[in-house]
Amino acid sequence: MPASDASPLGATLGAGGVDFAVASANAASVTVCLFRNPIDPREADRIPLLRGDDGVFRGRVSGAGAGQAYGIRVGGPWAPERGLRFNPAKLLVDPYARALTGEVRFGESLYGENDLDSAPDMPRALVIDGAFDWSGDRPPRVPWTETVLYELHVKGMTMRHPDVPAQERGRYLGLAAPAVIEHLRSLGVTTLSLLPVQQSATDAHVAKLGLANYWGYSTLAYFAPDARFASGSRGEQLAEFREMVRRLHSAGFEVLIDVVYNHTAEGDARGPLYSLRGIDNPTYYRLEPGRPSEYEDWSGCGNSLDLRQPRARALVLDSLRAWVHDFHVDGFRFDLASALGRESPAFSGASAFLSELVRDPVLASVKLVAEPWDARPGGYQLGEFPPPFAEWNDRFRDTARRFWRGDAGLVPDLATRLAGSQDRFASSGRPPQASVNFVTCHDGLTLEDLVSYAHKHNEANLEEGRDGTTENWSSGWGAEGPSDEPRVLRLRERAKRNLLATLAFSLGVPMLSHGDELSRTQCGNNNAYCHDGPLTWLDWSLDARRRAFLAFVRQALALRRAQPMFRREKFFTGEGDVSWLRPDGAPMTPADWPDVGHCALGVHYGGKAPALFLLNASQRRVSFRLPASPPHMRWLPLLSSTSRPPGRARAGQIGLAPFSCLWLGCEGDGGE
Repeated sequence: MPASDASPLGATLGAGGVDFAVASANAASVTVCLFRNPIDPREADRIPLLRGDDGVFRGRVSGAGAGQAYGIRVGGPWAPERGLRFNPAKLLVDPYARALTGEVRFGESLYGENDLDSAPDMPRALVIDGAFDWSGDRPPRVPWTETVLYELHVKGMTMRHPDVPAQERGRYLGLAAPAVIEHLRSLGVTTLSLLPVQQSATDAHVAKLGLANYWGYSTLAYFAPDARFASGSRGEQLAEFREMVRRLHSAGFEVLIDVVYNHTAEGDARGPLYSLRGIDNPTYYRLEPGRPSEYEDWSGCGNSLDLRQPRARALVLDSLRAWVHDFHVDGFRFDLASALGRESPAFSGASAFLSELVRDPVLASVKLVAEPWDARPGGYQLGEFPPPFAEWNDRFRDTARRFWRGDAGLVPDLATRLAGSQDRFASSGRPPQASVNFVTCHDGLTLEDLVSYAHKHNEANLEEGRDGTTENWSSGWGAEGPSDEPRVLRLRERAKRNLLATLAFSLGVPMLSHGDELSRTQCGNNNAYCHDGPLTWLDWSLDARRRAFLAFVRQALALRRAQPMFRREKFFTGEGDVSWLRPDGAPMTPADWPDVGHCALGVHYGGKAPALFLLNASQRRVSFRLPASPPHMRWLPLLSSTSRPPGRARAGQIGLAPFSCLWLGCEGDGGE
């Protein structure tokens, strides 16, 4: 019998059966295909759904229950010239599926131009019982002022960890293993930002190369946790993801997930039919005006979701709410978020989707982070997202990298980044915490490689070096790649410390990329999205060099935590909160800032806990005259990027080696 018109989209488990609902404004028919078990390619039954006046096809399957494997077939015209790509020979994934089992097997059956049945090559959706005992779960709710982000890949983080049980390595539960939690606590991070964990599919061209979409930026099902990271794929992924979240919450960590709503795994107009394309192509995708057989592509991945359409917006917002309600995640990082705000097609911070998102009562309580650009002209929108969004700040990344590489003329821009990038975020009324500061992330060189390679080395990607950015602002400091030269190694370690200290001692929200604290390398590969193996799995072994750098990271973040100045919710005014100093101790003047030969800077933080951050990006030793300390106090060096920290200041001066930085605090001198 028909399901109630009030039933939600997807498969809803009820007393005595399952209600199915699929939205398609342009389809002629929708059929639910049932399978006896998830691996049987033969269909046990086909149930036609009835179309409602709202464009939703509904029906009930009596006797079906949790664990039922299913797919859908959608009938209608195959008319790409009109944007219609219906083909009932193709088994499709329910866009509202809560779990998938099985993987895509690439072959001709997946493409819509033929009548081959794709069921043997497609994963199945599963009807799930969403019950989970969340009693005792207490999300930490870390204020932005105290947040330290740690971006990680679920599998790469733990696959080689010797103290994680073998059956949990590379999986959700491995991330919440005691040894991993202990490591994260020792760093002082508060909030884990997980690379995509929604069910993904490897792109066809990547699969043909024998590689994998390891990062997961190719979403197949927006409501379903990725089975790659679970002990099984028949529903275990839901329970294990939830248990991971509960354990991480108990340990005091927030959990954010990276979400990819700018495009789907179906690719360009010549791509396969997995789901939305075969369900209602013109409702869910942006088609080129006047040429509906092609897609507007803001992501660089072949297609773009059309969030101008109410049904597409509802899909995305429903999935976000589901991750908060069903999985207790604490927020989202939106990949290529500018594509989500494109309307005409220019970006608007007041677009229909962004406006609905920030007003949504369920999503109002979680952290929202935008990657404020996409892959097409007009997509760079740093600082243009509405409150309460925070944004990845690539200006911080590039400025810090170039300054410490020795590029000239960057002192003014560096000071702006150290002060929270007021030039980008103040006009929207947002605080400094709108700036997510980082020097590395999943996309690009690791910190170790940033100081070991002047050029990318992506040969293993089998794209003849065409992939990955060429603007890395990196340096090998006298060699390209691995080196045994003591001077090269010394400069590289110093460069890593300079970058990490700049991150730690800047106003805004710092973000570390997983494994940087352990000197993780990808051998110069700055686009390792397609490698699921030792190249991308974190090596947890520690020699003396790596152990020393780990200690430096821990100390830098501890000093940041102890400094109230970095928890302020307003930008600096220059009236007692911060002052900018020349090496001779005098305040920077308007004439000093544009001096391209000026490569050294002192930052004096005032207030109840005075501190000094001294930076020297020149090739010569620089002596800094220290400002007067408070009565009965003296300046004490607390953290240096050199292997031999300087001693106490003498005659009010202290020397900094070439390409080095120093953090000083005040201590009592036993005044008379």
